[in-house]
Amino acid sequence: MSLNPQSLRPDLAPRISSDEAPRPGQPKIGMVSLGCPKALVDSERILTRLRAEGYDLSPDYQGAEAVIVNTCGFLDSAKAESLEAIGEALNENGKVIVTGCLGVEEEMIRETHPNVLAVTGPHQYEQVLDAVHQAVPPAPDPFIDLIPAGGVRLTPRHYAYLKISEGCDHKCKFCVIPDMRGKLRSRPVAAVLREAEKLVEAGVKELLVISQDTSAYGKDIHYATSNWRDEERRAHVTDLTRGLAELGVWTRLHYIYPYPHVDDLIPLMGAPDKGGVLPYLDIPFQHSHPDVLKRMARPAASAKTLDRIAAWRAINPEIALRSTFIVGYPGETEAEFQHLLDWLEEAQLDRVGCFKYENVAGARANDLADHVDDTVKQDRWERFMETAQRISAAKMEARVGSTMQVLVDEVDDQGAVARSYLDAPEIDGNVFIDEGFEALSPGDLIEVEIDEAAEYDLWGRVKP
Repeated sequence: MSLNPQSLRPDLAPRISSDEAPRPGQPKIGMVSLGCPKALVDSERILTRLRAEGYDLSPDYQGAEAVIVNTCGFLDSAKAESLEAIGEALNENGKVIVTGCLGVEEEMIRETHPNVLAVTGPHQYEQVLDAVHQAVPPAPDPFIDLIPAGGVRLTPRHYAYLKISEGCDHKCKFCVIPDMRGKLRSRPVAAVLREAEKLVEAGVKELLVISQDTSAYGKDIHYATSNWRDEERRAHVTDLTRGLAELGVWTRLHYIYPYPHVDDLIPLMGAPDKGGVLPYLDIPFQHSHPDVLKRMARPAASAKTLDRIAAWRAINPEIALRSTFIVGYPGETEAEFQHLLDWLEEAQLDRVGCFKYENVAGARANDLADHVDDTVKQDRWERFMETAQRISAAKMEARVGSTMQVLVDEVDDQGAVARSYLDAPEIDGNVFIDEGFEALSPGDLIEVEIDEAAEYDLWGRVKP
């Protein structure tokens, strides 16, 4: 059976192994990576270290001598999925090492699965390696280049996630990420830019900047400077963005909190068809009503946020804004929910996701009064998504007849799947090409004439 978690698609599994043929006797490790892109980067770092030590990487359970399961523990539903993945790995392989966010709850894991070999928390790379060494001793060969250019990656060759920091200093009542991953710890800016440069040299066409709070990057290290390309750079999101712009590939900013200095990022974003820093911001607004935001312990006021959005669009009318929201938060009234719908109508965001609130073990929101009934949550989620879908459909229809630059992700005998600057991989929409695609390959940047639209996706043909 293939390793088949959400973050590691079966069609990508062969890409995990190096381009070299496996050496006889080379020990093999499997990886199941669950959760967010930040966890995916942790998985890539672990696999890169293992590859450097002489391990080969198996795309299926049967070929692996042990399996690492990188878990997610943010929501109860994610915990259940992680426990299920651990159980599957035990049934299919037997030797399982658990790491990631759920690893902070070792007692719960071992109560359900007492036969796991080891349990470690998030970004505890050394402990994971120690557990692998005990289960499957390494067999390095100094005469073989064990690490492919750009390290071991679980994404396609043409895009990569670039993690700039760990942890978070916020104390949102619905979130336990700071308890799992600790306070903000920013990487030196030169280290981030060097990693990005190496990825581009290895063929990456799109960099996706991720963290728990990208806007706060560098705050914990007092925006310390370091040298890259013979120039001192600050560990600040603005300086980092300027540096990434020099690399000339698509750069997409995720998890941007709307602090005042975010305004300085907008002028750094190029036109949608020019590449570089894309006019795209992923901002986790979560809600619009000030009382709900206060109960969440979130910053920002909705009125000011609308003013900021208008100001950003005045600077760059093509900017794409995506966000996520929570409905049914404890104490949310019908009036507060209606405020959110009205805010969404005015904000006209381009890409929107929505979650129904659920308790998370250890979160302070669990103790709030007036929890919302599940049927009410479902009703509000459906009404929210109807509004968001109608807004998105109108925005997609307005693109018909235009020409857009797109990045090709997949090609088969039926057509090509691509993305425009509006679309981050796996969370936003796609641009489907069903004419003139025969010469295309993943990673191609091309111009497409849009001729059809749906609620979230576009269709087009390659521009002659």
